[in-house]
Amino acid sequence: MSKSLTRVMDALTAASLGTVAIEMPAETRTNQQAADAAGCDLDQIAKSIIFVGLDSGQPYLFIIAGGNQVDTDKASRLAGEPLGRADAHMVWATTGFSIAGVSPVGHLTPIRAFLDPRLHDFSLIYAAAGTPRHIFAIDPSDLEKISIAQVADFTV
Repeated sequence: MSKSLTRVMDALTAASLGTVAIEMPAETRTNQQAADAAGCDLDQIAKSIIFVGLDSGQPYLFIIAGGNQVDTDKASRLAGEPLGRADAHMVWATTGFSIAGVSPVGHLTPIRAFLDPRLHDFSLIYAAAGTPRHIFAIDPSDLEKISIAQVADFTV
């Protein structure tokens, strides 16, 4: 098991969630690939997007439904500073994950997180488990708690 996948599973176990990683038969680098592989609605995919504060350099995690897009102006208001997309190096340094497998949990360093309320429209959602081939199923309320995310409107 990869170090990235191990960190995700350790975080889920530490939260007393009986969630297991599901290995997909093919890569799930895109939201549509993940939804097709999981057999679920596109919006049941919880994608993790890292932004960086342009003033502070602080990273921010936005956990968003697969069919939605981040509205940078709304996201910036939530963060209290202008935001830009984090580059691959910052994503790796902060989370320990490559861009194609960023999990909402198991990061190397704590990160302020926001959760798209659309995810609460489902009883079960799927998120990256630290690799491009692994996902895990989770109740959105459990994901909100374990990621310490603030539910907020930041979508287009």
